[in-house]
Amino acid sequence: MLIDSHCHLDPTVFGGDAGVDEAIARARAAGVDRMITIGSGYGFESAGRALAVARRHPDVLRATVGLHPHDAKLATDDTLAELYAMADAPEVVALGEMGLDFHYDSSPRDEQRRVFRAQLAAARERQLPVIIHDRDSAGETLAVLDDEGAWEGGVLYHCYTGDVAAMEAIVSRGGYISIPGIVTFKNGDVMREVAARVPADRLLLETDSPFLTPIPFRGRRNEPAYVAYVAQKVAEVRGADVAELSEQAAANTRRFFRWE
Repeated sequence: MLIDSHCHLDPTVFGGDAGVDEAIARARAAGVDRMITIGSGYGFESAGRALAVARRHPDVLRATVGLHPHDAKLATDDTLAELYAMADAPEVVALGEMGLDFHYDSSPRDEQRRVFRAQLAAARERQLPVIIHDRDSAGETLAVLDDEGAWEGGVLYHCYTGDVAAMEAIVSRGGYISIPGIVTFKNGDVMREVAARVPADRLLLETDSPFLTPIPFRGRRNEPAYVAYVAQKVAEVRGADVAELSEQAAANTRRFFRWE
């Protein structure tokens, strides 16, 4: 079994609903049994679009809803209330992606902090796990998660790009790590080291499509079908059988998102 634990199957990127459906069909033909489509990252409206896709494909998709740190500036009491109402839908298995991004600073840092903490509180209230986006926060994301007591509810660092020491700090708190297509890149040595050393029961696989297309498809739009290439490279660096590695990552994904 293969699961893409993080893909943005947003119709604005995949050429409308028909394009999304075609990408899902290609993934299934490639042996990808399940996908988590992320309702965050394309403005506030991406949450509703992710939920709609999951409802259209209930056999293979679940959704998350959230407000990306880039979009924290869009948050109002009304938009957050609407977001949390969507989080109560049965198709929604987590809140996120959320967090801090001090690399691009697309939203003011204080707004990022406020919206991040607000979403963590909403997830705690609903007993939902959270998907974390962390870029260049110098450890502040981890500190916020500690301060908010987020670990008990489940924390997944998606598209993990930190080093082994930071990975170990996350895992020691009960967190999970998701490896993207960067693991196949020529400059992905740190990612490969992390992939080799993350505990087997805390490892997930993702595409982060439409971004970070793995080799040999660099230059194309990424899509869930390509998670198989992520699995191959991770199995290679771990010296593992790819089928066993894929099944372990799938079991971890089902457990984290409570999707049995």
